[in-house]
Amino acid sequence: MRKIGNRRIAVTLAVVLPLFIVVLALSASPIAVICEIGSGGLPLSANNLSAVPQSVAEDADRLATELLGDGQEKYDDFVNQLLVAYLKAKDKDFVIVFNPGGWGWNLVERSPGWWSIFTGIESELDSSGYTSLLLNYRRTVNTLQGRVDEIVEMITGYSSKAEELANRVEFLTTHIPDLRVIIAGESLGAVISDQAMNLLADNPQVYSIQTGPPFWHDNIMLNRTLVMSDNGIVPDSFSQGDFRTIIIGNLQSFFGLSQPEDKFGTILHNVGAPGHDYWWQYPQVYSRVASFLDKNFGTK
Repeated sequence: MRKIGNRRIAVTLAVVLPLFIVVLALSASPIAVICEIGSGGLPLSANNLSAVPQSVAEDADRLATELLGDGQEKYDDFVNQLLVAYLKAKDKDFVIVFNPGGWGWNLVERSPGWWSIFTGIESELDSSGYTSLLLNYRRTVNTLQGRVDEIVEMITGYSSKAEELANRVEFLTTHIPDLRVIIAGESLGAVISDQAMNLLADNPQVYSIQTGPPFWHDNIMLNRTLVMSDNGIVPDSFSQGDFRTIIIGNLQSFFGLSQPEDKFGTILHNVGAPGHDYWWQYPQVYSRVASFLDKNFGTK
């Protein structure tokens, strides 16, 4: 009887758990958030949108309706983010959008390696006479539903989130013809960056810089894209799918056996991967990014 009871429990869990996950994934989830660097993660907002041309506002409404339907709260948030992004970007030469790794809610300010790259890119562009707007793209929220949504997106190759990001970028470049956008991504964020670039393949105003893409992802869109899967110091075990190095590295770190020269990058929370870190100070990182910027943009 006990065995029968255990089997019933196992069967019930096998049926109910996937249904629970599906219900969570299909239920209304928050839209991604675009936030300015230094805002602490607060969504772009403005009290006065009167400076937005009528044609731009109408296009924002059309896009929100197309992507979100009649969900009023999400609709209003999405339109507001589009319009504020337009106001902040309209006098800039570049917009740089950061896609975090991990679950997708981290800020570039809390990603030390990429923060150094972000400020390095801004400095390079500034020395060439360009102005930049730096933005975070937080594609999910730190909730159970957010995690389930991210897992579903990961399985489907970030199809819907890449589409949302691509539409936001297309909106900006359509209404600001001289603007150029750099979609930046680290680790899992490199996947959504690449998928968005594929959707924007015919838009010459959009470029991408990616570091440490996961081993299972083959970049689709290499035109106007810089992909780094090696930091020039230690081979990236996550990009290479080197599980042995990842397991040994994490065990050594857990037992306090890691050395100061061991370079780790985070995959998810406390799980790290040797070589999965990229810093502006690393000669290969700096030289490749600087060369990419100079080749594509030169001096203003």
